[in-house]
Amino acid sequence: MTSFQPRRPLRALFVHQNFPGQYAHLAPSLAERAGVQVWGVGEKPGYAAPGVRYIAYGAPRGAGEQTHRYIRPLEAALRRGQLLANKLVQLRDQEGLRPDIVVCHPGWGEGLFLKDVFPRARTLYYWEFYYNAFGQDLGFDPAQPVSLDDAARVRTLNATQLISLQAADWGVSPTRWQWSRYPDWARKRMTCLHEGVDTQRCAPRGNAVFRTPEGREFRKGDPVISYVARNLEPYRGFPSFMQALAIMQRERRDLHAVLVGGDEVSYGRKPEGAASWKAKILAEMEGQLDLSRIHFTGRVPHDALHELFRVTAAHVYLTYPFVLSWSMLESMACGAVVVGSDTPPVAEAITHGENGLLVPFFEPEAIARGVLGVLADPAWHAHLGTAARRTVVERYDLRTVCLPRQLDLVERLAAGLDPEAETEA
Repeated sequence: MTSFQPRRPLRALFVHQNFPGQYAHLAPSLAERAGVQVWGVGEKPGYAAPGVRYIAYGAPRGAGEQTHRYIRPLEAALRRGQLLANKLVQLRDQEGLRPDIVVCHPGWGEGLFLKDVFPRARTLYYWEFYYNAFGQDLGFDPAQPVSLDDAARVRTLNATQLISLQAADWGVSPTRWQWSRYPDWARKRMTCLHEGVDTQRCAPRGNAVFRTPEGREFRKGDPVISYVARNLEPYRGFPSFMQALAIMQRERRDLHAVLVGGDEVSYGRKPEGAASWKAKILAEMEGQLDLSRIHFTGRVPHDALHELFRVTAAHVYLTYPFVLSWSMLESMACGAVVVGSDTPPVAEAITHGENGLLVPFFEPEAIARGVLGVLADPAWHAHLGTAARRTVVERYDLRTVCLPRQLDLVERLAAGLDPEAETEA
């Protein structure tokens, strides 16, 4: 990468519904540069970082019940985009806000009208997931075939992104597989660039201790395995994991499992006849599990999560073909031996037998065998954790790989230059 010196001063506006989101490092790092002015915009108040002036725009009104259900997400996005645009017009006219570049995650509608408010600004959008009726999350579960209604709803679901794609000068997508899901004409203005993993913070530590809410302590070498998701739900393989756990518990009476995640639904459908997927699966598996050796923590602080990754004998990460969780790469950076589903984009980061193990998503027996193999000979499998960390350091490190590329990309775009598009190979 060549060194590039942009014109000064550079004025950058970052927009994210849940600010800072993917810009937690990029926005403050850009603000540290001499002569750079940085604004951040999000729905909720409370964000603070040196050099970043943060503005909250408030929560918009949702779609009405009379709206056709296919376009309720679009209506909600339009309302959000309109609310944000009016806020930015006020800041533009009253306080002189005129960014050279606008960096935005457009998934909730914030990116719809930014070009109309700031027509001279370059726009860099974060392209996380393009919906398709086949070949990814929808229809992945054979028990839920794709109906015409599903396909039509998903096709319409891309409306917000398609409008935003037209308004974006350039885009970034975090993995090659996520990038590949977008139409070929859109990929010509995209860079595959992950937001990065802080491998100094996410690193092995021999004296790590993880404490469960009830006070149980686990250290490196204990027969404890981990499972982490924002919420315990099918998209992240919760049913498969619990079925595998029943097998593992029968064979290892000393095995403990720590499950981190909430009881809401982030992705996919809500369970029928139960308050949460956790409640549903536990009811269906009543009598098959030793609950005294299963530790449901809910959500935990980030530092505690890293402690879990440092002590776990094996970290199980399962996902539909969908967006890649930060937690998987962070577990690899902490030196955990990952047993992951053989699904994209997991297989983009893990090569079976080299830096982790890949198992079939819907086969609890295979998942259990993979984990039990690691538990049976942790010394032999230790090289997988070492190689996993090396993979993250070489390909996803925040300070040496991702952040420098992000800063260079922002400054080049702000100066009117376009980078080279990703190649198909």
